[in-house]
Parts: sequence; structure tokens; C-alpha cells
Amino acid sequence: MRSFGRRDLAPSTVMPAPLSAAPAAAAPVEPPLGAPAGLDAAGRRREDRVAALRRRVLEQIDTAVAADLSAGQLQLQLANIIHTIAETERWELSAAEEADLADELTNDMIGFGPLQSLLADDLVTDIMVNGPYSIYVERGGKLIRTTVKFRDNEHVASVARKIATSVGRRIDESSPMVDARLKDGGRINVVFPPIALDGPSISIRKFSRKRPDFTQMTNNGTMVAGLATVLEIAAKVRLNILIAGGTGSGKTTLLNAMSKTIDHDERIVTIEDAAELQLQQPHVVRLETRPPNLEGTGEIRQRELLRNALRMRPDRIILGEVRGPEAFDMLQAMNTGHDGSICTIHSNNARDALTRVENLVMMGNFGLPVRGVRAQIAAAIDMVVYLERMRDGVRRVTQVSDVCGLEGDVVTMNDIVAFEFDGEDPQGRIYGHYRTLATRPSFRRNLEYFGLEKAWMEAVESI
Repeated sequence: MRSFGRRDLAPSTVMPAPLSAAPAAAAPVEPPLGAPAGLDAAGRRREDRVAALRRRVLEQIDTAVAADLSAGQLQLQLANIIHTIAETERWELSAAEEADLADELTNDMIGFGPLQSLLADDLVTDIMVNGPYSIYVERGGKLIRTTVKFRDNEHVASVARKIATSVGRRIDESSPMVDARLKDGGRINVVFPPIALDGPSISIRKFSRKRPDFTQMTNNGTMVAGLATVLEIAAKVRLNILIAGGTGSGKTTLLNAMSKTIDHDERIVTIEDAAELQLQQPHVVRLETRPPNLEGTGEIRQRELLRNALRMRPDRIILGEVRGPEAFDMLQAMNTGHDGSICTIHSNNARDALTRVENLVMMGNFGLPVRGVRAQIAAAIDMVVYLERMRDGVRRVTQVSDVCGLEGDVVTMNDIVAFEFDGEDPQGRIYGHYRTLATRPSFRRNLEYFGLEKAWMEAVESI
């Protein structure tokens, strides 16, 4: 194994004081803005000296050689350099402190700094960096503040730039926002000053390695077994389905689970801003939008991809998220023979999901008559499924609605299933029941055509 030390680790001519020794007549050091409370002057001086040792170690590293080493080899050699410097130059470090510094430097050089341990934690689903000393994660559906921290804002900025570079993007004052997909499938959003007033901010939605299914979602409390059967049948009979909910409510997870029921002989085209779908069918074409380049040109939006998808002979079109004028093209696709399409949208409830589709269509296509847009919505969308991340951290399907048609100027809807809150147990977990509607849905012809009407009614009755 090659060594990347620049030179022999001889004692420096100016010997640093041991970490435990305090400099004479040291002036009080003010903690950085937002620094964790409880760090006294001695603790801050100790951190300053660890920072000095860090710089001393970096002087010994040949980065060209280090780039060729694996993470384990790099950490081992860093540990050797740290121990040699600490022993030769009389830095008073414990073995644990030496190991921590070697781990920190390894993550900074070939990983994503302090975030590396959070990215490796399978229980963490979201990472939110609000500053060097304020890092939150979502674990078990709840936000938790971690003990992980950066050294300062420049350290956050350095990691953010590294993440952006790894996905071929640039982040700086002239281009202060990045929204991209990581190589492992996760999503990254970075905001830099001047638009981020308190320093760089990083948000990461991790990519789940587990392929979600209805069994897993039933065990997690997202739905009951009867409701899972209802949604499975809805996908099988080629309903056009709108999955709605707030941020982090589990829309994409449910879409992935429902997609497993699609026949393997169907041609599927998926369109996403950041690819998250995990379709397992053999005949899938995945399309992803492209941001503008540094000159502000070359952008490809979902609307262009959706129009192109119509020329690709799809059996189904799955749109990752409707958020702009592509809502109009989505309705056109659903109304021109591409049944079985599924997409997600942000909304407060099932009714608001249709209102939001209407608003998005009107924003991108001025002059359209309102009644005409509503008629398109009523004809195109068969079902709305609404999810909610509730205060106990559990993501639940709380509403499944049948889009019945248009009466006058109003799109009519009937709730097939609705979750009603009953209370919470001593552990704080919410419990309730589902209220069901026994009438035949407006899409009963689809159920009859696929021979699943009886199975549908039995599933609804079992909820």
C-alpha cells in the first residue's frame, strides 16, 4: 500500500503546546453564532488546537496519492500520520480522539463530511442542515436534532460544493440553488447565500434501498389489508389515479407499491424531475428533466417530456409529480386512451388535489373556460388517494375518493374510504377506523371488464 505522506514526520521547529495546556493570559474567545451551548472557554481552546492539528496533518498529505486509496486504506494512513505527529510533537490526544480525527478527515476527503454517518444510517430518511451546528434528521417519521455538527459555515459550503460537483452541478453566489438527484437515487437541495440569509442550507431525501410493497405498508400502519387490496385492484383495472398529500407524506412510496401490480407486458413511460421510482417491470422507459446550463439554456421541462412520451407508444404514463403547466398535457394524455396513468401532487385533501390541478392548468393555459377544464378533470381522473403524515410520525392513507363526474360547474366526488380519528394510545400512537361507502363506484365498468367487481366489493366490505 502506497503512503501519501509528503515528507518525513520530523518534529516542527515550533513545537505546539500540548492540548491540555492553556496559553498564558489567553483572552476570552466568543463562540461562533449558533454554536452549541455549554462549551466553556477551555473547551473552545481545545477545539482550536484540534483544528490546528488538523491543519498540521493536512500538510503531510499528498492528495494525488490519497485519491487512489480506498476508504479503509486512507483512514489507516491518516491514523498513522495523526499518531506520529501527536507523539513526535507532543500533542496530548487520546486514542479515541486520534481515531475520531482520522474518521473526520477521511469523510472530508472522500465522503460528504459529517453527513457521511447519517447517509449510512438506514433508519434516517431525511437530512436537514440548517447551519454548521443545527442538523436535523427524520427517523421513524419524526424530526430529531442530532449531535452531528460542522466546523463552521465554510465547512458546510465545502461539503455542499462537493455534493453538487458529484452530480455535475455548480453552487456559488451566482448560482445559489441546486436541486438534483444523487448517484444513489436520493434527492439533494442546496441553497447558498445571498438567498440563504444564515449560511448554506442542505436538504437530502435519502433513497430507500427497500422496494416498498403493500405488505410492508400494511405492517407500518399506512393502511389496513382491505384498503391495500382496493388500491391493488384500482391499479390492475387501469384507473387514472392521482396520489395526493403533503411533503414527505409517502406519495412516491405508495406509487411504487401500486406500480407492482402493472402487467409485465405493458410499456410504461415514467417522467420525473428527480428519478425516484423503482418500477420492476421489464418494459420501462425512464425520462428525467434537465436544468438549464450555465448560460441559462438547454432546459427540458416535464411538459416537453410528457408531449414526447405520447409519441413513444406508451401503455401507461407515470408522472412523478404534477407541479406546473404539464397538468394540462397530463389530462390530455389521460383523455386520449392512455388509461392506467398515475401521478402525484401536493395538496391538503382529495378535493384540493382536483382544485390544484385546475389551477395549474389555468396558470399555464390562459383563456381556457373553467367549465371546460373541470370537464376534462372529471373525464380524465378516476380516483384520488390522499396520504397524511400524522403527528405520531406514521404515514397513513386517510382518504380514497371516486371522481364521479360533473354536475353543473362542480366536479363531484364520493369518498370510497375515509380515515376517522378515534384517539391515541399511551405511547402516543394514533388509532382510528375507516368509514366506507357501499355504493358502486363510477368506474364499475372497468371492474366488470377485468372481472374484479366482486373482489372490489369484498375488499371494501372487509375494511
